[in-house]
Amino acid sequence: MLILKKKLAYLSCFVLLVLGGIFFINLSEVDAFWGSKGFESDREEVINKIVISQEEAVKKAVKDVGPAVVSIVTVDTEIVRDFFFNPIPREREGLGSGVIIDKEGYILTNNHVISNADEIRVFLSDGRDYDAEFIGSDPRNDLAVIKVNGSDLPIAPLGDSDDLVAGQLAIAIGSPYDLQFQNTVTTGVVSALDREIRPQSRNSRQVGVLDGLIQTDASINPGNSGGPLLDSQGRVIGINTAIIGDAQGIGFSIPINRAKEVIDDLINYGRVKRPWLGIYGSPINQDVINYYNLPVDKGVIIARVVGDSPAAEGGLKRNDIILEANREEVGDMNKLRKIINEVGIGGELKLLLMDTAGDLKTARVELKELEVEE
Repeated sequence: MLILKKKLAYLSCFVLLVLGGIFFINLSEVDAFWGSKGFESDREEVINKIVISQEEAVKKAVKDVGPAVVSIVTVDTEIVRDFFFNPIPREREGLGSGVIIDKEGYILTNNHVISNADEIRVFLSDGRDYDAEFIGSDPRNDLAVIKVNGSDLPIAPLGDSDDLVAGQLAIAIGSPYDLQFQNTVTTGVVSALDREIRPQSRNSRQVGVLDGLIQTDASINPGNSGGPLLDSQGRVIGINTAIIGDAQGIGFSIPINRAKEVIDDLINYGRVKRPWLGIYGSPINQDVINYYNLPVDKGVIIARVVGDSPAAEGGLKRNDIILEANREEVGDMNKLRKIINEVGIGGELKLLLMDTAGDLKTARVELKELEVEE
């Protein structure tokens, strides 16, 4: 009898649970069909917090960061000669963009925007304008820092360019074509990463080859140079630097993490203090491997050792193949440069080398500061 009562009790509970589930499901269906006002408003609030449309993301980014994007007008004076070879000064104006990165008034821009400038003027979107002071430049990365003295300056948050993936939203803000110093906005995606270009500009001699760049199809027009590339959260992920000729939908930005690496040096020293090894090299390819019958498939072969360099003092020679640096495998010059930068000026670089006969040897090199940029 007791067992029968327990079974009836279990059955009753089961029936109640099933009926409760049916009631719950039906109630949800009724709310969804007829629209419970409280339920719908709560649901929309949650959805709006989680899902932001691309249009809203762009609008918010522009609203938050746009005030920190500035127009930069430069004036440089060149000397020309008239018919009688008399020197005549002629002023030439340049236009670019920049982004305020802190409350002290430091502005990040391109080196080619401000190089050779005798005067630099900065215009904010709120109507304020200032004379700017040149602080420092890094021609190798086409970056520069200038400074204005102002109060209550808007600043842009810096993101993390190491987290970028192809296909994500990209927003470019700048002041192209001298449009009364009004910022314009273009959108697109991150098209590719780690690109290499040789930009062309009136000061391109000071730029050379730029590598590790962000490629985007967000339009970058003349005057946009030095302006920020943003992600969907309005964080600066790059500094717009170049377009290739008349190519459509191809623009390039310097990753913001690279800028972070040099900003302090530019502010403190006016230049970037870089450790220097003093070699020219390239990755070994299958032709080199076959020609010398090498027992390895990865390494950097030295094409030239610069005289009086740390490499020369350390005994490195032409055709030496660098296999490891500080016990890390080296497959290309980018990897070697990264290790060198991590070791720093005055640090010791331990190299595992192979000659073209296949014999191994080691070298220790004390890195020095690169005094003159070539």
